[in-house]
Amino acid sequence: MKYTVSIEIDLPRERVVQLLADPAQMPKWLRGLVLHEPLSGVHGQVGAKSRVVLQMGQQKFECTETITRREPADLHRIPKDSVVHFEREIVGEGMWSAARERLTEAGPAATLWVSENEYRFSGLLMRLVGLLMPGTFRKQSLQHMHDFKAFAEQGKDVREANG
Repeated sequence: MKYTVSIEIDLPRERVVQLLADPAQMPKWLRGLVLHEPLSGVHGQVGAKSRVVLQMGQQKFECTETITRREPADLHRIPKDSVVHFEREIVGEGMWSAARERLTEAGPAATLWVSENEYRFSGLLMRLVGLLMPGTFRKQSLQHMHDFKAFAEQGKDVREANG
């Protein structure tokens, strides 16, 4: 299953990528994040592996995230016409996923974030979920993007919204 979602954020691209790359900010916008624990490498750098635990309703999902691309490596003074790339693979029970994030300038104080996502399922249960509820994955990706936008632009923290 593959899909692409996008959102425009009313902040300069350099600020957006720095917020996205900062592990301390993740719990503020990544709804359901229980744990993002480095296993090897430097957070956000190519080759880094992390253990990720997400809570979705009554279900906990644990996976391993591997950073497969980050360009440019230095997120300060990014050339105006360049595209910022963050890419990662996520492997969990019955699922493999790749996310390819592209951030471009949409104006002097605006950023376009495009996220290409691919999922592959193994095991009967996960294949059924993929077949019967493909829109759920797209909806969740958009929710994360909208949560990030609200955090970046207005300082909204998803943990406060949940009580």
